Amino acid sequence: MPITFRKSFHIFPGVRLNVNRKSLSVTVGKKGSHRTWSTTGRTTTSADLPGPFGYRHTDSRH
Repeated sequence: MPITFRKSFHIFPGVRLNVNRKSLSVTVGKKGSHRTWSTTGRTTTSADLPGPFGYRHTDSRH
């Protein structure tokens, strides 16, 4: 079983700094919708859409 490390810090209301073994990331937003930028170049946008659409999650690398 690999050893993992992940820690999250609240910087300001709605802003979180995430730290793991390989990268850092910053998340802006609340539970319903948020956007994350990582030092690995990955950008993630998440939104909780109303109705039958449910939860939508999009990843992209630059």
